[in-house]
Amino acid sequence: MKNIAVYCGSNKGSNPAYTTGATALGQSLVKHDIALIFGGGKAGLMGVIADSVIQNGGRTIGVIPHFLHEKEIAHPNLTELYTVDTMHQRKDMMSSLCDGYIMMPGGAGTLEEFFEIFTWAQLGLHEKPIGILNIDGFYNPLIEMLNKMIAQGFIGEHYRHLAIVEENPDTLIDKMKNAQPVKVKRYDSV
Repeated sequence: MKNIAVYCGSNKGSNPAYTTGATALGQSLVKHDIALIFGGGKAGLMGVIADSVIQNGGRTIGVIPHFLHEKEIAHPNLTELYTVDTMHQRKDMMSSLCDGYIMMPGGAGTLEEFFEIFTWAQLGLHEKPIGILNIDGFYNPLIEMLNKMIAQGFIGEHYRHLAIVEENPDTLIDKMKNAQPVKVKRYDSV
């Protein structure tokens, strides 16, 4: 695993644990010699994790659409920064550059990015590991909802462990490195 795409907030959130967790994830990525692929902004948790990776000597690769370049203020110190035209191109490029995905706390955009790659895995469009860094229990309600979707027959039981959930970044990365792909028939029932 050489590159991990991290989805997270362009705000820091109200709990200081999120900033602490982003810093720790950045340190873990460098420790494991994994480059950060992210949205390219310097604001919020995106900026915190990028700063952490940079300060620890790691590689950072940002992907930002033109229209957000000014709004999110692209991080000036990245190893590489790609500017694309649309959000779809951003997500596609991040996915093509990475070997796995991690979702940290964030808002609607973070959830949208996570659910797209989660669904792609269900459909057999990729076999890359998916991680949820559940800082201070932020994603407990989401995990409960995924369990309810399984219990109610909207997601197959065999997808229960499609996303690896951990509170510790090192443990999460170790589990992602050792994850076995969930084998599905292409376009299997979700």
